[in-house]
Amino acid sequence: MNDWLGRTAPDLETIEAMARATVADLPERFAVAARGVVIRVEDFPPEDILDDMSVEDPFELTGLYDGIPMTEKSVMDVVDRPDTIWLFRRPILDEWAERGDVTLGQLVAHVMIHELAHHFGWSDEEIAEIDRWWE
Repeated sequence: MNDWLGRTAPDLETIEAMARATVADLPERFAVAARGVVIRVEDFPPEDILDDMSVEDPFELTGLYDGIPMTEKSVMDVVDRPDTIWLFRRPILDEWAERGDVTLGQLVAHVMIHELAHHFGWSDEEIAEIDRWWE
């Protein structure tokens, strides 16, 4: 019973380290471009993001890709912000606790791969090559 005494939930830096490990483990043909995407980890989505997406419960959003997918980019695009993947720690931890059948690292990797799929414009088949949850 005392196994949990003195333990704390993983912090923002720990979640970010898990996300960066996911990028490092990507096949090389994706890893270079993925390293160019900014990773932001926050406890919850900012209010403006929730409002823009019409999300009422902040626990519903574990991650978000903010940018122009590579399949839609043009040299004519005016870049006003870097491509960014947001990960939301508290919703991720909540889903992890509810699931109980995956490690936290597996869940963070799954969310990260899902958001990278938006960046790369991957099909479900391409996602399944990297993240077996998509099979």
